[in-house]
Amino acid sequence: MPRTIAVFGAGYIGLVTAACLAELGHAVVVRDIQPDRVQRLQAGEVPIFEPGLAEMIARNTERLSFTLDAATALAAAEVAYVCVDTPPTVSGDADLSRVWSVVDSLRGAPALLAVVVKSTVPVGTGKRIRTVLNESGLEHVGYASNPEFTAEGRAVADFMTPDRIVIGGSDQDAIRLVADLHHGINAPIEIMDVASAEMTKLAANAALMTRISFINEIAALCELTGADVELVSKAIGLDHRIGSHFLQAGIGWGGSCFPKDSEALKQLASNTGYHPQLLNAAIEVNNLQKRRAIQTLKQALGSLEGTEIALLGMTFKPSTDDMRESPSTVLAARLLAEGARVRCWDPLAPQELPEPWSQTTRHPRALDALDGADAVILATAWPELRELPWHDAHDLMRRPVMFDGRNLLDPAKMRALGFTYMSVGRP
Repeated sequence: MPRTIAVFGAGYIGLVTAACLAELGHAVVVRDIQPDRVQRLQAGEVPIFEPGLAEMIARNTERLSFTLDAATALAAAEVAYVCVDTPPTVSGDADLSRVWSVVDSLRGAPALLAVVVKSTVPVGTGKRIRTVLNESGLEHVGYASNPEFTAEGRAVADFMTPDRIVIGGSDQDAIRLVADLHHGINAPIEIMDVASAEMTKLAANAALMTRISFINEIAALCELTGADVELVSKAIGLDHRIGSHFLQAGIGWGGSCFPKDSEALKQLASNTGYHPQLLNAAIEVNNLQKRRAIQTLKQALGSLEGTEIALLGMTFKPSTDDMRESPSTVLAARLLAEGARVRCWDPLAPQELPEPWSQTTRHPRALDALDGADAVILATAWPELRELPWHDAHDLMRRPVMFDGRNLLDPAKMRALGFTYMSVGRP
């Protein structure tokens, strides 16, 4: 049956959750604390880019509304979804201040039946929230952990056609309620205790991060031995025990989840007295990957001092405008530190960005960024870069040197065009 839902947080997870729940027939009120964001949403403008999201929100305007006021969001809400961000603190722990602010605002909600946390939180957070709810006179309100497993760039599809739906809780009524909210989605529902659900989110991301770091370590060995990581990763991916997902060598992972969640899991282990050796190694390999790219380019050019470097791709992955923890940010900072001038291009990256981007030159077209460049780094696997007229780019560049950080292009074709072509783990 359709429910009335309050979603706290209008970021990537909150907006996708709200839009998809509305698509499933529920009435959803989204509350956020940023006036500009709420005003844009009320005016029909979606402030983030996610394929299919704007269209879904437009389809469900009668079931979706947006507010700055928590009481308005909770006035008729039967379920409150917590979708706020949990950034790392200086110590590496997750900052739960926004989560606690939402929990505090639930006092006195007249129709509330369940609180559902979709934000990524440390294991044990749900137990603490349950205690606070009880102390706030909300003993009758159920609690569930319902972690998200959506990837930016395909978050809407991941929500509507997931591999699984994880619900953690001890209150069977709350579990059934959350399961019923997903009616219409064909996916297995995994029911477990809250702590296990919280750990499942962190463990899933850790597994994916480890796969990426593993193939990047193999790529480094391929470079030293003359093997081709693309051939190796394809062959091992055909093994049904391994599979091909997340075995693409490159300059490493970034984004809002992997870096934050890896550090959170690492800190969780440290706080409990355990040294997570494999996780630490995966993080170290990833951190080194961007710096190895700069060293490779430096060796090819002799020096980066005074050079013009085109950086194609700024967001952490294609099909998103998210710049959080993007490998390109590290590349830009390292290039500037080496004395290079950086010219960049990206079709979706926001115009207003913090350091080091203010020291770079932004170009509307990739070819404009390449004009007069001494080298180019392909940092994000934007599909349009495959179709770029690279023969024209060769003629525009002062020195046709390329580091393909995503193994996007064909080495033989690029060398035939006259490029000094380098990539990750390929001869």
